[in-house]
Amino acid sequence: MSVSSVSLSRLIRETTLQLVFEAKASHIGGALSMVDILAVLYEEVLQIDPRQPQSPERDRFLLSKGHACTSLYSTLAIKGFFDLNELKTYSANGSRLLSHTSHKVPGIELSTGSLGHALSVSCGLALAAKRKRKAFHTFCLVSDGELNEGSNWEGILFAPHHKLNNLTLIVDFNKIQSFGTVEEVLNLDPLTSKFEAFGWNVVDIDGHNHEEIYLALVKAKSSADKPTVIVANTVKGKGVSFMENRLLWHYKSPSQDEYNLALKEIKG
Repeated sequence: MSVSSVSLSRLIRETTLQLVFEAKASHIGGALSMVDILAVLYEEVLQIDPRQPQSPERDRFLLSKGHACTSLYSTLAIKGFFDLNELKTYSANGSRLLSHTSHKVPGIELSTGSLGHALSVSCGLALAAKRKRKAFHTFCLVSDGELNEGSNWEGILFAPHHKLNNLTLIVDFNKIQSFGTVEEVLNLDPLTSKFEAFGWNVVDIDGHNHEEIYLALVKAKSSADKPTVIVANTVKGKGVSFMENRLLWHYKSPSQDEYNLALKEIKG
């Protein structure tokens, strides 16, 4: 873990909040739940150069829960993939910063938002890397509610069969999806046992503990013969007390007073 990843996560949260507020957008709960994962990935783990975002040797990161794009856009801008000033155009007519991730943005590998697609694409990238003897690693982050999609389970079967040890799946397990808790809508438990039965290396972590995130990601990159899934236990709306564990913030945009209060909490 690096102190800089902790600082980065704070800055990502602040920037994400500003994007959602100014655009009167939604999905801030799910954007905030994955911030610490993004901070560790982009500060500590991913082999990728913002000056050469299309380098063939780069690690690949695919965000399947594309509706939570604001924290990824914030991360990429802060890390220098594009100018920070462009964030002001988020969700505006004509902007390439669409309200779901767009591959036209430097650093975005795949346009996502229709859930259940990115893992299958990630499997293809990992298999191609093996066959071409390329060293890059592919990471894919999915939401827990997204695991309701059957296409994910095809990928979950496919990856161990082909021994895709160059693939890491990260589940943002914040336990709230669009219409209620995961347990109420379609229960996933026992999630870790399911992945183990499908032949994956499984690591269960606190998705806000930077040291645990870092160690899990490094371990995943050194797997010998299996893909790894990191079940990251997170909190929807993490970092803003009145947003945490609240379904409302899957949809709601903060008012001016809520924005001011949230910004004060994030800045500490």
